[in-house]
Amino acid sequence: MGRGRAKAKQTKVARDLKYRTWDTDLDQLKRELSGGEQGGTASANGDNDGDDYDADDYHPRR
Repeated sequence: MGRGRAKAKQTKVARDLKYRTWDTDLDQLKRELSGGEQGGTASANGDNDGDDYDADDYHPRR
């Protein structure tokens, strides 16, 4: 019981995501993907934290 309202909200959100028109700034996207002004060394949130972490260096069972 009580699932009807939750399902209706999920359906509404799904339709909104499916049919919404997004105003995409393709020039900004191109700059982000090419590394643009930051030289490609910044993290996804724009911070340049300088970590040299490599996923191959992490072995939890060693």
